[in-house]
Amino acid sequence: MLSFGSVAVSATGSILGEFEAVLEPLERAQRDEAAMAFWHRHPEAWTAATENPRPPSDVITGFVDWIGSFRGEPIFASHPLALDGPWFDFYLRRFTGRPLLEGPWVANRLFRHPPLCLMSFVAGQTGRGQWECDVNRYPPEWLGSVDHTHRAIDDARGYANLLRFFIER
Repeated sequence: MLSFGSVAVSATGSILGEFEAVLEPLERAQRDEAAMAFWHRHPEAWTAATENPRPPSDVITGFVDWIGSFRGEPIFASHPLALDGPWFDFYLRRFTGRPLLEGPWVANRLFRHPPLCLMSFVAGQTGRGQWECDVNRYPPEWLGSVDHTHRAIDDARGYANLLRFFIER
């Protein structure tokens, strides 16, 4: 994971805050050719994902503290969960000893409920097939007219607006 952005959205659709970070590469990390081909097609996103990196332990601890600053029962959401969830689970386990999904017997869970796949959520809300739930197929207003640039915080803002759109609907 090079970088990530997160936008906290309330149950009523209000934006509560944002978190963005660039992580230093892990020891012995190797570049994947297919991933690098993607980044070559998106040089501005690559720059944003690699500038001013911080130690992953600091970033993940800061993210956990940020999540803990909100009242209520946080739910991790991503688009799609199958891509982002394993990365967050790995980094949370490695740097905090806590998984993304903790059982109900854990009193101080970071996220109180199972993660939400926004892709599946949109499919359920619209009746579209999940294969049709792609950022390039959504009307711009669903994403709050935020361009999907592959810069982590831009994409997180668009997906936050997607969630807000369906909450307010």
